Amino acid sequence: MTAAIGLLGGTFDPVHFAHLRLAVEAAEQLQLASVRWIPSGQPGHRGAPAAGADHRLAMLRLAIADEPRFALDEADARSAAPTYTVDTLVRLRTELGAKVPLVLIIGADQMLALDTWREWKRLFDLAHIAVAERPRFELRAGALTGDLAAEFARRATEPAALERTPAGGITSFRMTPLDISASAIRAATAAGRTPRYLLPDAVLDYIASHHLYSTEESSR
Repeated sequence: MTAAIGLLGGTFDPVHFAHLRLAVEAAEQLQLASVRWIPSGQPGHRGAPAAGADHRLAMLRLAIADEPRFALDEADARSAAPTYTVDTLVRLRTELGAKVPLVLIIGADQMLALDTWREWKRLFDLAHIAVAERPRFELRAGALTGDLAAEFARRATEPAALERTPAGGITSFRMTPLDISASAIRAATAAGRTPRYLLPDAVLDYIASHHLYSTEESSR
């Protein structure tokens, strides 16, 4: 068996402690060899991030520098084209091969809308999906409908089984509930309030030194 690699995507605009706890708890509970952070460049499903790719990559490097299980994947952030999860997984399969177990880490709210993602059924050919649950955001079969419910019923598995096959399973794990959001951090910064203790000090210092998310930055 080959140890599984976790994949955590997002804009990380900015990265904060809830992101970091999600990644480390996924690594521990799913017995992942590593977690690869994959910040998006131009997300295909939403507007452009407030901070540019170089800034978001720099903040991520600072945030994960002391965790040997974490690695940064810059390819999507450097891409000028819109990025979709299915395309990212195809790229990683080409890079890592067909046999390594890949585990896409998402939230329960994302799982409930998975059937709106581009080529969503193809995702199961490329990776497992691990759903992070927290209060009010839990994975329940009754909340899924149609084809998504059928896929869940067919693919539900235990975390320990993820490393036995390269892709195709759906599992869940509990994460510490932390009510932290990047949008709230951006809003606090724009209003002149400090988001300290919501994100690593090194990231906070980077935001301050580069005037990110502030009215000063937005007027440039």
